[in-house]
Amino acid sequence: MTTPLETAVAGRHRPRGQPAVDFRAVSRTYAAGQHEVRALDGVTVAFPAGSWTAVMGPSGSGKSTLLHCAAGLERVTTGQVLLGGEDITTADDAHLTALRRSEIGFVFQSFNLIGSLTAEQNVALPLRLAGTRPSTKDVRAVLAAVGLDDRRRHRPRELSGGQQQRVAIARAMVTRPRVLFADEPTGALDSTAARKVLGLLRDLVTAGQSIVMVTHDPSAAASADSVVFLRDGRVVDHAVTPTTPEVADRLARLKA
Repeated sequence: MTTPLETAVAGRHRPRGQPAVDFRAVSRTYAAGQHEVRALDGVTVAFPAGSWTAVMGPSGSGKSTLLHCAAGLERVTTGQVLLGGEDITTADDAHLTALRRSEIGFVFQSFNLIGSLTAEQNVALPLRLAGTRPSTKDVRAVLAAVGLDDRRRHRPRELSGGQQQRVAIARAMVTRPRVLFADEPTGALDSTAARKVLGLLRDLVTAGQSIVMVTHDPSAAASADSVVFLRDGRVVDHAVTPTTPEVADRLARLKA
């Protein structure tokens, strides 16, 4: 029998062996007065489809820039970014907007829910913005998949932080995206709520979802299938199924 999470994830063609996101010699620079800041410096890394990859590094290492470039929120200066095999490096704004509405889901640390809308209305919002009439059945099915069907009429202020983040995940999943990007998804949560959100992300990956997550928390990173470490805009380390102490130790060495 198909589970609610499998139903939520279903619907996207995910070719075997093709990365969910592929960075090829990507650099991203910013002008800072008379100087140039290189946030990413020749990054080449592939994020496997149907897998959960955590991205870690010291402050200023390029984590958020990498995530934003992968999701088409920022343009790279040089190199290529491929999303599901499609080169989005030179895509125009209209095409990037369309991709973000259908192929990409994004979860933020601060939830970014609309306070005047119910949980159900927040989840339906991406479909409305894409010009699609939301199916009540589909929206409620996604809320049920994250364990919040009974809270669908509640507004954000009536929900706990963990519940708000689960609504945010449901909102990101309602379009059945090819890749789910998460920027510090447990950063604003207590340890109990964080474990529930990480458990939900694990269930999504088990059902076939691809996830790329930026985090500063070693225990959150250790929940992922693999961890990519950045320093000074470069990939400097990679770990597969590491423990929390191993992640913490590698991160401490990068900060030294």
